[in-house]
Amino acid sequence: MFKKILIANRGEIALRIIRACRELGIETVAVYSEADVQSLHVQLADGAICIGPAPGNESYLRAERIIAAAEIADVDAIHPGYGFLSEDGDFAEQCEDCKIKFIGPRSETIRQMGDKAMARETVQAAGVPTVPGSDGVVRDPDKALQVAEKIGFPVIIKAVAGGGGRGMRLAHNAMTFQKEFAAASNEAEKAFGNGDVYIEKYIEEPRHIEFQILADEHGNVIHLGERDCSIQRRHQKVVEESPSPFMTPDLRQAMGDAAVKAAKSCGYWNAGTIEFLVDKHRNFYFIEMNTRIQVEHPVTEEVTGIDLIKEQLRIASGGRLGRKQEDVKITGHAIEVRVCAENPGMNFAPSPGDISLYYPPGGHGVRVDSHIYGGYTVPKYYDSMIAKVIVVGRDREIALARMNRALNEYLIRGVFTNIGFAKAIVNDPEFARGNFTTRFIEEFMQRTPKTLFESKLH
Repeated sequence: MFKKILIANRGEIALRIIRACRELGIETVAVYSEADVQSLHVQLADGAICIGPAPGNESYLRAERIIAAAEIADVDAIHPGYGFLSEDGDFAEQCEDCKIKFIGPRSETIRQMGDKAMARETVQAAGVPTVPGSDGVVRDPDKALQVAEKIGFPVIIKAVAGGGGRGMRLAHNAMTFQKEFAAASNEAEKAFGNGDVYIEKYIEEPRHIEFQILADEHGNVIHLGERDCSIQRRHQKVVEESPSPFMTPDLRQAMGDAAVKAAKSCGYWNAGTIEFLVDKHRNFYFIEMNTRIQVEHPVTEEVTGIDLIKEQLRIASGGRLGRKQEDVKITGHAIEVRVCAENPGMNFAPSPGDISLYYPPGGHGVRVDSHIYGGYTVPKYYDSMIAKVIVVGRDREIALARMNRALNEYLIRGVFTNIGFAKAIVNDPEFARGNFTTRFIEEFMQRTPKTLFESKLH
């Protein structure tokens, strides 16, 4: 096992890694920007190194500064968390070149699965179902239109790089296709420096269901069941749960087997996520692989009893998986809500500022992963997520009641938050019935008075 690692991230995921390391007797070194000097991850790590000014592109995204910090601190490994450089193949390669273990997959695997067109080709060859679409990148608009017409409208145009809904456009017919094709390519070029796109059939009434996988460096691969991530706003997840209320035992078996095949197809190791779209007839299609730990990993931990960060550390240090597929048991139901410093009444505009009062929920079956505290200043430079509320219960009904109770207890003053918005979702009859698709929030906001979820600044 490692003796000392550097955490190339911030916020709640940095704290999550620090706590896992402390339980394993591993020293930690935090990196931080000038905006994060008072952050909890800086205070709780065994050491901390400033890597630059507040903006991410001058600090957390500067690979050379993180490598330099790792060499100064003489660490054995770097944990990238999620976001920032976690899916940057060049950064992983720099770690490899400097003989610093990257806690994640190999650099070539990150590149292979980070390119959505290449990932699609890889898993197709392994027999994993994929959404009907183009054979890789399509650059010529006229040829792209021919592909779209062959697939059948509606189609979705996707950037091969990046994520978060950028470089993604829906075309309902041939009349609008080339306009949307150009828009997707231009947006991708601006956001990721790569304007390449590919085309897929648009799956109507889809659910977004992902499978957590663990794989060691000795070829052993298992899955830990699914997470339903269909509750999204602008392709950003808002509520996640495990297991999915849509799942059946046969579907879980088939999707789990496909997830393991996808991981094996690229020689994957460490923690990762295989993401699928599932239509109303329970046909499923691979859409992408996330080659890192996910924001929503706690719901899997709560229903399996497996600490995913510790597993990442054990795998990266050369260990074998300590369990087989038949050893994985899903018990109970877990739900996670992402709490963000944003104003739902102003189109979810970010709300940085000073936290004047902070009181997190607690009690049986409630977990809060957060880096904020009373007196903390939420910086304007980073993602607006400030906490995750995770609950677990014997079944989904108990978990929903527990989440409602927890969100009602959560007090954050000084910034706007989406807590009221999350409460409205949890109490929505359609959500409670498990009757939702990836269009849920769009439909929910059309039928729900804003007064139910607008935040007040206290």
